[in-house]
Amino acid sequence: MRTTLHVQNLKCGGCEHTIVNRLSEIVGVYDIDVDLVEETVGFTYNTPHDFEKAKHLLSRIGYPILGADNNLKAESQS
Repeated sequence: MRTTLHVQNLKCGGCEHTIVNRLSEIVGVYDIDVDLVEETVGFTYNTPHDFEKAKHLLSRIGYPILGADNNLKAESQS
């Protein structure tokens, strides 16, 4: 399945690199793309569990989904 998520704190190519590299570590998540202008992350995933792991990872590394809590402790890691 394919999804595109609007994320917070997406600012630069370093952010893009971090997101692609980290999401690539999740087995079952692939075909990852980041759109800095639209502030979106798109990817294909195999199971709903893979999707939840990807969302959790994005939040943990400082790129929470738009509308989710964005506390100052969860700063982007670009």
